[in-house]
Amino acid sequence: MPILILLPLLLLCCGVGNVHCSKVHDSSIDLQSLLDFKQGITNDPNGALKNWTTRFHFCHWNGVQCTLEQPWRVWGLQLPSQSLSGQISSSLGNLTFLNCLYLSYNNFVGPLPLLGRLQQLQILYLDYNSLSGIIPDALTNCSSLTAIDLSSNLLVGSIPPKLGLLSNLGYLNLESNQLNGEIPQAFFRLSSLQYLSLELNMLGKALPPNIGELLPNLKELTLEHNKFGGFIPDSLGNNALGLNILDLSYNNFTGRIPPSLGKLSNLTFLSLQVNQLVASNNQDWEFLNALRNCRSLEVLSLSNNELQGSLPKSIGNLPTSLQQLLLGGNSLSGQVPQSIGKLSALIKLGLDKNNFSGTIAGWVENLKRLGKLYLQSNNFTGPIPSSISNLTQLTLLNLTKNGFEGPIPAALGALFSLMKMGQGDLPVFLKIPAALGNLPLLQQLDLSYNNLEGYIPQNFGNIQGLILLNLNHNNLHGDIPDSLGTLQHLQKLDLSYNNLQGYIP
Repeated sequence: MPILILLPLLLLCCGVGNVHCSKVHDSSIDLQSLLDFKQGITNDPNGALKNWTTRFHFCHWNGVQCTLEQPWRVWGLQLPSQSLSGQISSSLGNLTFLNCLYLSYNNFVGPLPLLGRLQQLQILYLDYNSLSGIIPDALTNCSSLTAIDLSSNLLVGSIPPKLGLLSNLGYLNLESNQLNGEIPQAFFRLSSLQYLSLELNMLGKALPPNIGELLPNLKELTLEHNKFGGFIPDSLGNNALGLNILDLSYNNFTGRIPPSLGKLSNLTFLSLQVNQLVASNNQDWEFLNALRNCRSLEVLSLSNNELQGSLPKSIGNLPTSLQQLLLGGNSLSGQVPQSIGKLSALIKLGLDKNNFSGTIAGWVENLKRLGKLYLQSNNFTGPIPSSISNLTQLTLLNLTKNGFEGPIPAALGALFSLMKMGQGDLPVFLKIPAALGNLPLLQQLDLSYNNLEGYIPQNFGNIQGLILLNLNHNNLHGDIPDSLGTLQHLQKLDLSYNNLQGYIP
């Protein structure tokens, strides 16, 4: 997920005007602090600290920035993506003029350094290391902090309540750690917070009902893969009106999806998948109508919840900007509304693992930009419409485990490549090129467990890249085409449970 707010912060951190490159005056405190940091490095494969010797003034050392006025002091320390190993010395806490500490994407281990004396520190990026232990309370003494990124480490324990004292904090990323407990109430004092990511931790309990009032400036809120529960607060839609990314997936949220989310006019990404959200009547589905006001919405994922009954026709009223609509793994039934064909910008549609019935003709051919279509494990019937082959942007197609019947469209012989994503019941996908005139290089084709009938098309023999062909459990009849004997790369052929005759070529 793009973190748009990072760019201006990094520009502040790396501004050329803050680097001193002329003859400078020594500062023994800063020098010793940097030497202590170097001593804690156990491996420097890229030679990032090669010029960290007393032959050069420390303001000329790689990754070190100094103030422009005497006495010259260390203003920034930036050594990202250098494959440095070792521990981060707490002596960095003596660099009292330090404004930016940027050591991301290295191999640092051990606890977070004690930096509580750094009253001028604004930017702290230690993400993508292997730092462990707790987040120390002393960090909250760095009262000028505007951005903290400690993501993708091994941090444990709870979020310190004193983080709520960092009144200037606009960016906080603690994702991909092992934090537990609940978000402390004091944390919600951070009214200037714009970006908050706590995903992939073990945090739990309910969000405060007034979270949108307490954090009104939020633009991105990502809490997926935790243990949060309760209702999704209405205040997120009523008060945090600047939200453009909201990801609450893989939690334990219950109840209805609040229609107030439709007030988020800047919303581009909404993922609520893998929760226990319900919808079974008109009132529960009101949020669909409300989301039509989110004119910039591109992704809507509601898969693996407890949505039941017929999919409302109002699905077609969603913004025409919508590119991904994921509804798989629910208990939706009945026919797919024809109105879904109005979502002309869709490139990914997931209706898999529901109880949909009827045919797919009448709407699927209207989704001209569709690249990925997941229809597996439903009760669809009727023929596979040959119009599917006219969706020239289609790259992934899954039709397995339905009740499709009739002949296999000869047009399927024009498919380009099919990728198997796993074993057993995991889906198998067909890949089609943008230009169907290319020679077919289909690798794996699985149309098993349907009610397909008729002949195996002769032009399947043109699919010279075919490795797997599985047509079992259908009603195919006639001779097995001789052309299959030309498939030199074929490793697995399953034509069982049909009415075919003749010999395997």
